[in-house]
Amino acid sequence: MTPSTYIGFALLTLTMVALDIWQTRGGNVTIKKAAVWSIFWFLLAFLFAASIYFFWDFYAPDSAYSAEKATVSFLTGYLLEKSLSVDNLFVFAIIFHQYMVPEHLRPRALLWGVIGALILRAIMIAVGAQLLAQYHWLLYVFALFLIWTGIQLARDKGEEEVNPLPEKLIRKFASVTDDFRGNALTVVEGGKRWLTPMAIVIGVIAFMDVMFALDSIPAIFAVTREPFLVLAANVFALLGLRSLYFVLQGMMDKFIYLKPALSFIMVFIGIKMMLVGSAWEIPTPVSLLVLLVTMTIAVIASVMKKRKQQLPSELTIR
Repeated sequence: MTPSTYIGFALLTLTMVALDIWQTRGGNVTIKKAAVWSIFWFLLAFLFAASIYFFWDFYAPDSAYSAEKATVSFLTGYLLEKSLSVDNLFVFAIIFHQYMVPEHLRPRALLWGVIGALILRAIMIAVGAQLLAQYHWLLYVFALFLIWTGIQLARDKGEEEVNPLPEKLIRKFASVTDDFRGNALTVVEGGKRWLTPMAIVIGVIAFMDVMFALDSIPAIFAVTREPFLVLAANVFALLGLRSLYFVLQGMMDKFIYLKPALSFIMVFIGIKMMLVGSAWEIPTPVSLLVLLVTMTIAVIASVMKKRKQQLPSELTIR
């Protein structure tokens, strides 16, 4: 792979990030708009796959891969990373729910989260699968952390906050304002530099990005060892993540049973990570099915609960 290929792809990535920033300007993202852009990012990935098929010799003149093999490897890796990124969406929902991030600030928080994920995954791809394999034990540490967080979320009665490790570290070494100050991460008040809750949200998202990168990068290296294809698949999977989140958010904000559903999902993802590489490893399609069934049950239960709450009031009015 020539340096010019990576430079050209880096410019393409920056252009797509700028486009994503433009389409979420103002912070007002409707379900319809998010759905349209989710389809756009999906089609764009397949358009890039077509470019690999027709211009692979230009992208990688010395590659041992044929154009057909490179195209299939990219699409397989892309679909795998897209599937695994669903886990990220539910964790983002938990973070925003816990920190009560205003809706108009969520696009910017997600932007920083996606950029952080892109940088972290690029570093891990450069490091390579072999080195990651040597630190496989880290998966178990993060898995236990996820399970613990899910249990704490389930036990939380609203009386006290469940503070993740990144928040505890930030608050230990810096002063944090009580409320959000727009998209600002820091503010100066009384001659002193303060962090805002947005900085904590970004810190927690970045921490989760590390965890999910440890899970997903080894998975895609099992599909292809061509670094450029691994990088491209991750970039296209992550770029559509923000739009996909707002499609999900439009439905989740109406859930009465959001917290128990997300608590169960956190524990499930933790168990899934602990079983990676074992004989009991949970296949990606199965994990997706569990997530979808869990959220479907939460939706139906929430709708039924709301209807029961509305019936007494309607009878009283009559």
